[in-house]
Amino acid sequence: MLVAAAVCPAPPLLVPEVAAGAAAELGEARTACSDALAVLAASRPDLLVVVGAAEEGGGYDQGTPGSFAGFGVDLTVTLGPDPSEPPSGHATGTDLPTSLAVAGWLLGQARWAAAPVAGVAVAEHLPPSGCGLLGADLGRSAARVAMLVLGDGSACRTLKAPGYLDERAADFDAAAARALGAADPAALAAIDPGLAAELQAAGRASWQVLAGAAEGADLAGRLLYDDAPYGVGYFVATWS
Repeated sequence: MLVAAAVCPAPPLLVPEVAAGAAAELGEARTACSDALAVLAASRPDLLVVVGAAEEGGGYDQGTPGSFAGFGVDLTVTLGPDPSEPPSGHATGTDLPTSLAVAGWLLGQARWAAAPVAGVAVAEHLPPSGCGLLGADLGRSAARVAMLVLGDGSACRTLKAPGYLDERAADFDAAAARALGAADPAALAAIDPGLAAELQAAGRASWQVLAGAAEGADLAGRLLYDDAPYGVGYFVATWS
């Protein structure tokens, strides 16, 4: 069953090498993510399931590599400790979608060793019912499951945002922040996928997988970070 969860944003800019001169702008978000992963480790899980949205769904084993070469950075990470050999630190081949590569970087920074890791890419257009069923299955995948969930809010908070300004974005993100901070699976499950798509909220599917996994777990939530740098809603939350 699910015993703890951490929700983190998934922008490649979380990685200082990608952000370069703008790295300091997401310093508080990185610190919050580090604190959230510490909550996962403290929950003594038997398995850490890492969930992130992608164009297509799929599963990824611990140690699967991911690269930031597509963002102009010669950097390779792995999804949790590589069981065969340490990563070279340079791009060679890549299998992880971007959201899970960001998760790999976060786990590397945290020196994750608390439990084995499994990665799950969620198809970004998977309907809420499918997300819930997937989450319920993942929540039953070990006696004590922790979940690291990667996803962003709307990308329409300002005129310079990737999706330009949409007046609905602030209310959408405020509702998402409340649900994440309150560990409210029902509120997450109720997010309208059509509205989320219009607002380019990439975290919708991942959050609804979490909702399915957390159903009946009776976890308490805490919102550690809520901001919209670059006009995109970023949240960090813990459930435990």
